[in-house]
Amino acid sequence: MNFQFQKMLLQIRLSKKIALLLFLCANSLWIQAQELTSPNKNLSLKFELKEGGIPSYQLSYKQKAIIKPSSLGLELKDLPSFMDGFTITNTAQSSVDENWNPVLGEEKTIRNNYNELVVTLAQAKNNNRYIRIRFRLFNDGLGFRYEFPKQNDLNYFVIKEERTEFNLAGNHKIFWIPGDYDTNEYAYTTSKISEVPSLMKKATIDINSQWPIKELAVQTPSMMKSDDGLYINIHEAGLINYPAMYLEVDAVNYKMLSHLAPDAVGAKGYMQTDAQSPWRTIVVSDKATDILASKLILNLNEPTSYKDVSWIKPVKYIGIWWEYFVAGKSTWAFGKENNVKMTDDFTKLTPNGKHGATTERAKEYIDFASKNGFDAILIEGWNIGWEDWIGNWKEDVFDYVTAYPDFDVKAVHAYAASKGVKIIMHHETSGSATNYERRLDRAFQFMNDNGYDAVKTGYVGKIIPRGEHHDGQWMVNHYINVAKRAADYKIMINSHEAVRPTGLNRTFPNWIAQESARGTEFESMGGLAPDHTTILPFTRLMGGPMDYTPGIFQTDLSYYGTGSSQRVNTTLVKQLAYYVTMYSPLQMAADIPGNYERFPDAFQFIKDVAVDWDNSYILEAEPGDYITIARKAKGKNEWYIGGITDENSRTANITFDYLPAGKKFIATIYADAKEANWNENPQKYTVNKVVVTSKTILKQYLAPGGGVAISIKEGNATELKGLKKL
Repeated sequence: MNFQFQKMLLQIRLSKKIALLLFLCANSLWIQAQELTSPNKNLSLKFELKEGGIPSYQLSYKQKAIIKPSSLGLELKDLPSFMDGFTITNTAQSSVDENWNPVLGEEKTIRNNYNELVVTLAQAKNNNRYIRIRFRLFNDGLGFRYEFPKQNDLNYFVIKEERTEFNLAGNHKIFWIPGDYDTNEYAYTTSKISEVPSLMKKATIDINSQWPIKELAVQTPSMMKSDDGLYINIHEAGLINYPAMYLEVDAVNYKMLSHLAPDAVGAKGYMQTDAQSPWRTIVVSDKATDILASKLILNLNEPTSYKDVSWIKPVKYIGIWWEYFVAGKSTWAFGKENNVKMTDDFTKLTPNGKHGATTERAKEYIDFASKNGFDAILIEGWNIGWEDWIGNWKEDVFDYVTAYPDFDVKAVHAYAASKGVKIIMHHETSGSATNYERRLDRAFQFMNDNGYDAVKTGYVGKIIPRGEHHDGQWMVNHYINVAKRAADYKIMINSHEAVRPTGLNRTFPNWIAQESARGTEFESMGGLAPDHTTILPFTRLMGGPMDYTPGIFQTDLSYYGTGSSQRVNTTLVKQLAYYVTMYSPLQMAADIPGNYERFPDAFQFIKDVAVDWDNSYILEAEPGDYITIARKAKGKNEWYIGGITDENSRTANITFDYLPAGKKFIATIYADAKEANWNENPQKYTVNKVVVTSKTILKQYLAPGGGVAISIKEGNATELKGLKKL
């Protein structure tokens, strides 16, 4: 073999090696960096491993950065972390485009359309222990979660902390409440991210059962708006067997970091493979209306496994409730004593003369409900234990089956049944979840025996087991256990003081509503700012329906002669609008019946308005300022519109292009009078009937702290005759 030929062979071999090396390098770069786009191409996700094998992701919207490179991972207790040392061993992409129908909801049919990337990460230094990170990119945002497959080197483990970063692209405006393990009932603060530290002390007002996080942190859902007009919402979906997530705030670098609620010994989560975290969600748009229309969080939850859902129905109700807060004549407790035990003979208590939940009082409410077409009434304070129920961290407070001497369960049930009205049970636990779980089956059987098919649960107070938190893993599982056990008895759940919702009403559709925020009751305890309900749909309601308890007509509470100067900071019409803007399939007319009788024409809207919907149309919105929504009643050719504003007056721009073309409809408009104001003349309003079509555009005045409510129905020629056309 001559020298030239040997040289040629050497060059060929060298070229092949170089080509192979280049191929391997390119392949390595490809497998270390993955990109995913949303179905409409507006959102783009990039995942890669940074130096040291640290997982990182970034998100952009229309080529604008939303989340800059942010690390992912978890710290474990007494085990090596899932923070670094990873290599990518596999990636897979797929797409889904399907429709599904919720049992109750804002839409009859929901589209679930996303592109998915699943990345498998292994740690060679830990015997190739591996996890998966699953990303789902929708047209309106991103969801991702950690998955822990069953494997030889990963069975049981304890989470020390989750370290998911959200490295934001700027000093956004943020609508926030303080991070707290035990309550969501704070008023909202609006500020720049950089201002959160200086405002935190003022924002962390004194609330029952609070446990503010030591680190600088805010709750989710966290709503933000960038200087260039992007709307960003961070929350979670499918919170099961895991603690709730808060966001630690780096106010200098505009970065947020996940922070989980601890248990009684400081651990953040006990896991056994096969397992996964909840989804971390980022909803994004350049339109605020798209944030409110998003169904991303619902879509990330699993479909229900219930075989029969026919017993799960929307409910419009009244209740023996608001009078406890404002009238000064009623109490939950029957007796004067305040040091009693469940084993005491409650028939020997000295009556305080103010007990609200009496047989006769219940019958009055039943009559009112029957007369005005309400489905049910809630009766709080019917059962023994209210004399000594809060503040003592007491295990056995309520038994959920024993009524006070002046409340006849069977007589009330029979009377309600004769009037076609249901009774909603009330189970206050005073935070003693252990006591409730021991008595759960007896309590639910008692409900079945006495005709109750819905229950309002409450968790006021510090949690028992002692040291656990409302938002910790133990309580998260408790709430789900209650919902699942209730389904066995065909009972619907409305939970108060529970962990904020994460779309689980898809998986457990009998969990039809929650409170989990600062609701109407606070109007009697310091009041709510006029912008509060223009923020809640962008925050608390992103996770699921809220039992906000609207419909307060007597807004000046000095009316009751109790010496209170407190007022509800809305106009009467804004209270009507809440039935549309504050979505829930469980809606209360919360005021005392006599106040509705004083304003019968306004009360008509509450009687008419639907609580379950075929379609919803977010007409206009700006967090903290205003919201206008139209909805079509399920199975009916009826539409309802609600518009609200903050402390400023404004003109709402209301379109009707969702109405069937070529038809005329009768619109009844409930509007603030020109002289109305949330703190002056709040009960001044007008009611007008006009003709509208799909081409109508209405410019409607909203008073400061006010609103507008509109009902739209088909009308015949006689009904349409003589009405003005807009």
